[in-house]
Amino acid sequence: MRILFVHQNCPGQYKHLAPFLAARPGNEVVFITQPDKPALPKVRQAVYTLKRNPSPETHFYLRNFEEGVLHGQAVVRIAYQLRRSGFVPDVICAHPGWGEALYLKDVFPTTPLLGYCEFYYRARGSDVGFDPSRKVTIDDICRVRTKNGVQLLSLEAADAGISPTRWQRSQFPSILLDRIHVIHDGVDTAVAAPSPGATATLRNGHKIAAGDEVVTYVARNLEPYRGFPTFMRAIALSARRRPNCHYIIVGGDGVSYGAPAPGGKTYRQIMLDEVTIDPARVHFLGRVPYNGFLRLLQISAAHVYLTYPFVLSWSMLEAMSAGCLIIGSNTTPVTEMIEDGKNGLLVDFFSPEQIADRIDEVLDHKDRMAALRRRARQTVVERYELKSCLQQQVRLIESLARGQRAGQPKARRATGD
Repeated sequence: MRILFVHQNCPGQYKHLAPFLAARPGNEVVFITQPDKPALPKVRQAVYTLKRNPSPETHFYLRNFEEGVLHGQAVVRIAYQLRRSGFVPDVICAHPGWGEALYLKDVFPTTPLLGYCEFYYRARGSDVGFDPSRKVTIDDICRVRTKNGVQLLSLEAADAGISPTRWQRSQFPSILLDRIHVIHDGVDTAVAAPSPGATATLRNGHKIAAGDEVVTYVARNLEPYRGFPTFMRAIALSARRRPNCHYIIVGGDGVSYGAPAPGGKTYRQIMLDEVTIDPARVHFLGRVPYNGFLRLLQISAAHVYLTYPFVLSWSMLEAMSAGCLIIGSNTTPVTEMIEDGKNGLLVDFFSPEQIADRIDEVLDHKDRMAALRRRARQTVVERYELKSCLQQQVRLIESLARGQRAGQPKARRATGD
């Protein structure tokens, strides 16, 4: 079987799936992506570049659409080269968010296209307007509606879709739901596993170990979408109560989602200006290697995960798999995974006081929390284990390759079983 993957930031959501398929005898896997992306075992890369950026004169509702068209054009050029070289895929797996999937069916009209349905933008009831302090204008509403144009055109051409969670699937228009399957990317539970003897040395020389009072927070970037301001206010409260507790913060100073910080600052700078912390006990590590990230999770006594109603971070499920006690925001992406008091604890996204109180609850009652930790890992093992998720994805891909147009998934669970 020949499989074509398309994602501007290889490997993206195909970190496990592409090499898994490439390792199977008889398969040939090609990955269209942008320059300087990581190589995957037995996967051939085909690189595209944009000829230009969107024009500054383009209406600001349409700049995202123009950028999508530019990505689509660039991918088409590479796709034609592949076809001329004799590579015609049996299935295409593509993320439609950046426009790369717009014209693939025009190059390979008989090849089934499986779109990765990560997030459908809505002006109400999701991330936009979630924070009451951020006013939503009519321009915001119209821009958000227009922003869906690229993926709507891409998904109209797709034969099936795949979404990692039930909530993310539910955000898409009802007319598309019958072709979107819920199958998570998968968590390697053998790697993201508890380690009672885990230790680490922080940059200031302080040593931490499993069993210490260590609170962890992880995000790709430290920003409001992932509750960073609320977390900083919470640890300012918590640190005054718990003089022996250390707070480990992993994440960059950029912006992945939402608006940049005002005044040319980072959100970290803004929060450090607002709250008083002890730099000897609050550790900003920036971005860390994956092995170091896992070791911090294995040491963590309490892991705080906050998010807008938006795409769920892989890190939360990896933290659960590593046996973390999750203190999570009571928002729909989180509550799909965590039931308060059963496999984690829930808090109001906007309440530093609740988070600080939950940290106290966890650190003061470690024995009582052991059952929640076990059930957190059990949740991931039963519903999101990598091998099972890969098998489900491969079954869907093979059914498409056999020419079976995907229909309504029978299962309603997050694994799509």
